[in-house]
Amino acid sequence: MMHEHDDPLRDLLVILRHAPHGSSWLKEGLDAALVAAAFGQSVSLLFMGEGVTALMPGQGPGPLEQKGTAATLEMLEMYDIETLLVDAQALSALGLAADELMLDVTPVSAEALSEALSAHRLVLTF
Repeated sequence: MMHEHDDPLRDLLVILRHAPHGSSWLKEGLDAALVAAAFGQSVSLLFMGEGVTALMPGQGPGPLEQKGTAATLEMLEMYDIETLLVDAQALSALGLAADELMLDVTPVSAEALSEALSAHRLVLTF
C-alpha cells in the first residue's frame, strides 16, 4: 500500500476555461471536481482565461437565468478542494488581483503551469 508521502502526485487537476454564463462548461467542470473529491480523490482546480471570471464576486444570474457559480464554489472547501490555482496572465489581462477574488487562490505563472500539470495523474479540461 502506498503512503501519501511516497507519491507527491495529486489525483486530478480540473482546468476551467469558460466564463460562468453562456455555456454549462464551468458548472460541469466544478461538478466533476466535486464528484471526484467525494470519492476521495485529491483534486486541484486551475482557472484559466475566462474561467477566472467565475471567481469574481457579486455575480448575478446570466442572460439565460443561469445561476452564478458562487454557491458551488463555496462548497469546494467542504469537499477538501483547497488547491485553487489561477492563471496569473489571465488575472492581469482582466485587471484583477488575486485578493479581489471570492476564494483564496494561488496565481501561477506561465512557466509554472506545466509544472502544475505534471503534478497530477489526470487532467480534465472544461
